[in-house]
Amino acid sequence: MALTVGTPAPSFTTKDTQGQTVSLADFAGKTVILYFYPKDDTPGCTKEACSFRDNYAAYQGKDIVVLGVSGDDESSHQAFTEKFSLPFPLLADVDKSIMTAYDVDGGGYAKRVTYVIDGSGTISHVYTSVKTDTHATDILADLGL
Repeated sequence: MALTVGTPAPSFTTKDTQGQTVSLADFAGKTVILYFYPKDDTPGCTKEACSFRDNYAAYQGKDIVVLGVSGDDESSHQAFTEKFSLPFPLLADVDKSIMTAYDVDGGGYAKRVTYVIDGSGTISHVYTSVKTDTHATDILADLGL
């Protein structure tokens, strides 16, 4: 069962696509789109990532950060990012600790769930039913952007 709106977002620290250490606390004061997906370079996950890529400009300049999370490692994320020119970081959750904290562990892979975390670190939106090809624009509409 996914976390609910109004819940404080669990903190995390992990490595991103470039091997940089990333923590949720790094984005204090910004809205964070934290989307979990099962696996790099699979059809649905590619559609979802490309939806964020294609609409990324609409997120910029609005203090919004997009972060994708799966259990894939940094090298898999690098290849996926390069293949599809993704302009946002992917987070490597190889030990499944972030998936567990956000209650999206689907038995070794992440369930497709997205959390919108407000600038104070509270979950403001939860998406458990995702249309991969329109997900980025669906979130923008819900945020009134």
